[in-house]
Amino acid sequence: MTIEVVIADDQRLMRAGFALLVDSADDLTVVGEAENGREAVALAIEHRPAVILMDIRMPELDGIAATRQIVADPGCADTRIIVLTTFDLDEYVYEAIRAGASGFLLKDTEPSDLLAAIRVVADGEALLAPSV
Repeated sequence: MTIEVVIADDQRLMRAGFALLVDSADDLTVVGEAENGREAVALAIEHRPAVILMDIRMPELDGIAATRQIVADPGCADTRIIVLTTFDLDEYVYEAIRAGASGFLLKDTEPSDLLAAIRVVADGEALLAPSV
């Protein structure tokens, strides 16, 4: 079974890097990329992916607000969200979890750990970066 993933990040290079990494795994595939929170919500509703990699700081609608909207949509009940950020701030962790995220990782996470995190979250588990 292939785990479908949406990547939401306002930086094109980050999206491309995450997409290459995800698509390199036999059991994972990218089904959409969003450059802002509004696009992330639309892609979640359209594709109903197993996992969304969600940046916190994005234009139009930030990752926390987008997470809230996705989690509130009954059609996305099986979609899990991993919040990714470069900022190791407690307030981001708390806000992400309160919004309904299943995971929180820093963008300096090892590539193999990110792939493992996608699988863990898709399986219904929750996770936090060890540093947080």
